[in-house]
Amino acid sequence: MESTVRNVSSFPSTDMVGEEGLNRSSKASIDKAAASAHEAVDKAAGTAKPSIDRAAQYAHQAVDKAANAAAPAADWLSDKSAQLRITQKKVVDDTCNYVSANPLKAVGIAAAIGFILGRLAR
Repeated sequence: MESTVRNVSSFPSTDMVGEEGLNRSSKASIDKAAASAHEAVDKAAGTAKPSIDRAAQYAHQAVDKAANAAAPAADWLSDKSAQLRITQKKVVDDTCNYVSANPLKAVGIAAAIGFILGRLAR
């Protein structure tokens, strides 16, 4: 019978390497893997940065456009509100003057409007 002899010289024995050698080998493997991971992260960050900067630039431009479009609308609303306040004051003053000049007529008109609104509300 022939016996098969295996070559075990490629496996380190604990007698030859020792526990400290295995720890150094493991640490070196971990350090190499960590360095590789750091390189991958740096490369990904370098690739993503221009895209992020471009997106931020587009967002700033969109906000600027919206602000530029809203400014005239805000000015127009401010002008119109001032005009409405002036018109409201004029109407109130004219109504007060009319009621002072024609008190019985004003009460009659108010009663008629109240009666009509009462009928419509039913």
